[in-house]
Amino acid sequence: MPRPDGRNPNELRPVKMTPGYIEYPEGSVLIEMGKTRVLCAVSVENQVPKWLVGQNQGWLTAEYAMLPRATHTRTQRELTPSARSQEIRRLIGRSLRAAVDLRLIGERTLNVDCDVLQADGGTRTAAITGAYVAVCIALNKMIQKKEASPRVLKTAVAAVSVGIVNGEPVLDLNYAEDSRAEVDFNVVMTAEGNYVEVQGTGEGATFSRKQMDQLFGLAQKGTEQLLEIQQQTLAATLK
Repeated sequence: MPRPDGRNPNELRPVKMTPGYIEYPEGSVLIEMGKTRVLCAVSVENQVPKWLVGQNQGWLTAEYAMLPRATHTRTQRELTPSARSQEIRRLIGRSLRAAVDLRLIGERTLNVDCDVLQADGGTRTAAITGAYVAVCIALNKMIQKKEASPRVLKTAVAAVSVGIVNGEPVLDLNYAEDSRAEVDFNVVMTAEGNYVEVQGTGEGATFSRKQMDQLFGLAQKGTEQLLEIQQQTLAATLK
């Protein structure tokens, strides 16, 4: 059965990253994956949480929110983060901390804000993938100012969704697929092909080890492509 947008099972949606989308943060990127659009902004703060004071290392924390009209119908603006938003912001933070050696930025905090402008599936994975580029831009400015070591980046990270829809493993689900997927995974990987985090569940059916291996194969293919797009974006930006 063809996918709603005509893609092959192993094909990403069109991906576009626009660095410097907003001017004031130390790093910013608008990432578009199909119709999903997430604005990622990184702010550098010259202090750390109380529990890190005096340890001569930094911290990275993330926030995630969806604009009220990011979806087909308006939702209430979150004054207090929902359980879903809390879970996603923690995922983004864990994923990005895997990429950065926080011992090499001094007592500074990288605040990463991910705001979903338009949602069509895969918002958390798009946020991680775009935020990594925004973090790199911010860190490059810190390196130029000698506020961070040139060795501060440990690896690159990217994330993608995979799932089983109508019995077939597919890569990078949009909302129409995600809403009826039998199995749904979010996979975060490093440039070395190691896993940072895997979130997976049988939404409407159980799945076999063979199917899981197929999904992991698709996820690796997708993240490799996203990592290449990240590097191309950074190469053009950090000239």
